[in-house]
Amino acid sequence: MSAPAEADREESGGVRTALAGLTTRGRSFLAAGVAAVICAYILGQSDLRRVGLLLAVLPLICAGVLYRTRYRVAGSRRLSPSRVPAGSEARVHLRMDNVSRLPTGLLMLQDRVPYVLGPRPRFVLDRVEPGGRREVSYRVRSDLRGRYPLGPLQLRLTDPFGMCELTRSFSTFDTLTVIPKTEPLSPIRLSGEAKGYGDGRQRSLALAGEDDVIPRGYRYGDDLRRVHWRSTARYGELMVRREEQPQRARCTVLLDTRGIAYDGAGPDSAFEWAVSGAASVLVHMLERGFSVRLLTDTGSTVPGEGADGFAGSGQDSADAAGLMMDTLAVVDHSDGTGLSRAYDVLRGGNEGLLVAFLGDLDDEQAAVAAKMRRRSGGALAFVLDPDTWVRESTDVPAPGDAHEERLRMLRESGWTAIGVERGTPLAELWQQADRERLSVAAAGGEGRC
Repeated sequence: MSAPAEADREESGGVRTALAGLTTRGRSFLAAGVAAVICAYILGQSDLRRVGLLLAVLPLICAGVLYRTRYRVAGSRRLSPSRVPAGSEARVHLRMDNVSRLPTGLLMLQDRVPYVLGPRPRFVLDRVEPGGRREVSYRVRSDLRGRYPLGPLQLRLTDPFGMCELTRSFSTFDTLTVIPKTEPLSPIRLSGEAKGYGDGRQRSLALAGEDDVIPRGYRYGDDLRRVHWRSTARYGELMVRREEQPQRARCTVLLDTRGIAYDGAGPDSAFEWAVSGAASVLVHMLERGFSVRLLTDTGSTVPGEGADGFAGSGQDSADAAGLMMDTLAVVDHSDGTGLSRAYDVLRGGNEGLLVAFLGDLDDEQAAVAAKMRRRSGGALAFVLDPDTWVRESTDVPAPGDAHEERLRMLRESGWTAIGVERGTPLAELWQQADRERLSVAAAGGEGRC
């Protein structure tokens, strides 16, 4: 909830501000009154002069009284929820509190919202008693992901005759985050690091052999049978063998954001499909206990708080999921032309499962992507077919020879490569990857993810 803000009158430019707030009716009365006074002097009609003065003074009095009116009201805004998938609705709750000892008059309330969220909401509030409150709400919806500011809240004051209207703004803003839509994915069997894929955990042995140990210092309560006497003699203090320690299986989701790799724009474009697919896989793997990170072609990783850039467990995992979804909400095309920076981030051998969403690849970038397979325990690539995504027609053409050649290069290097045609749901492609695994699975173990 945003902090309460007080709507007070402006102190500078008082007369100018008041006159600028005259409505069409007020300006008409003022003009008619001035004209009547001038005619009265020319014609010598005192009665007409009094009428003219009344017409001219009335809007000025209303403007002065309205300007000097000091309403002390507090406003707050609450989003429910503050993070919403694209195409879903969020509700904005507004609350006005009269914190003065005097009642207010008729209040017109409006909130500023970006045009992509819908029309600007306006409300008319009746007289608010001292210490009273009014609550209103409206809905917002966007098919485009992003971060959208809401506010400031504006209070429009008017006099009983409709001669003048002044707008006073609160100072607080709120932000609505529209994240990519996600699809539920079913558990499938993929090649890669098998251990721990069932629940996202694997066992890490501290012992590489009978004489090759990584000991640690003795702690109160340790079993004396685990004392390693050779290390104790070497270090001069009691040392014990480490136990098997649970280690979360890892997954890296690579999102290709190169502008040259995608054509088209809008909610149904190829790039938006790739962003939504990456978000779906991130959520799916986190739900199954994996340590997950998001990697782009620029080499940037999210989250980046840890030493290895992977999400932790428990609350850290939930925070990392929110951070990655917020990142995907605003991710845009990069100016890069290659995948070499992402390749450098993959150190090799300890990266776990690699799931990539790739745009159009040339021979050079396909070769770079093929080498990434050696730096991961298992690799799954969704490669968008440019020939089907650039066409508006529902008749999907057959994949081009170049696209098939890129898929072949990836498969020969050990990837489970899936071509993505326009309009194909990710859940269906996820199942297709399971079927293709039978023919291209690596020689290592298999497990569920």
